[in-house]
Amino acid sequence: MKRQIPWIDLEDARRALAEGDGNGVRIAIIDSGVETDHPNLAHLVLAHDLQISDNGVQAEAKPGNGTDVFGHGTAVAYIINKLAPKASLGSFQVLGEHLRSRTIVIREGVRQAIDAGYDILNCSFGCGVKEHILQYKDWIDEAYLKGIHIVAACNNIDFRRPEWPGFFPSVITVNMAKVSIEHEFFRVPGNLVEFAAGGVDVEAAWRAKQMRRVSGSSFAAPRVAALLARLLSVFGSLHPLEAKALLLNLAEDWRPELRASNVVYNS
Repeated sequence: MKRQIPWIDLEDARRALAEGDGNGVRIAIIDSGVETDHPNLAHLVLAHDLQISDNGVQAEAKPGNGTDVFGHGTAVAYIINKLAPKASLGSFQVLGEHLRSRTIVIREGVRQAIDAGYDILNCSFGCGVKEHILQYKDWIDEAYLKGIHIVAACNNIDFRRPEWPGFFPSVITVNMAKVSIEHEFFRVPGNLVEFAAGGVDVEAAWRAKQMRRVSGSSFAAPRVAALLARLLSVFGSLHPLEAKALLLNLAEDWRPELRASNVVYNS
């Protein structure tokens, strides 16, 4: 049985999901950069464009140049912008040309986004190194205390495999599902990966002015980040746990036929 959040009527929330445009909401794309001269993103002006690197002593930030070293971040920006066209986007490049990074680099990119006052951090990546858990907890807790929402992707081999930031309860973690309707999303009970959205065979912008069909939880997470931006653009400030509870109430029930390749049911 769904629990209705007393100060927001669910029908009003559904209308916000349908009619919200992300206006006034700032989303940080913590990723591989965004190709700003892509023809399908020509209208997009980034609020921030920073490249984070490790100089051997510490992580440092420098101005970006509107490029994406892989294509991943451009895809994320395209998906968010399509669903929440009036949200303000910022690019914080922490992933390299093979989508690899270091925890210290990710932490600095997140710190830059937090200090700049972003409302949502889209983290379409995961770290499975257990020794790094506390380093992730540090900035996840900081975001939580400042009312900043984190939307993360899960593992693409097995969604139950612990990765961070996704395996913290305050984070909205999203798996891919076989669904073609862009604004549909689902709740998956009994898992720390509590949400699923379309992330299989998704058309998205890519580097070098390309368009590609891509699959992965990386491309499901920005759908939910954009839907969250729609809600925030209508209702204003919501605590991260309030927003997560509201999304759980609004989500559709999970159905086995939606499962992607990283969802395995025990017989």
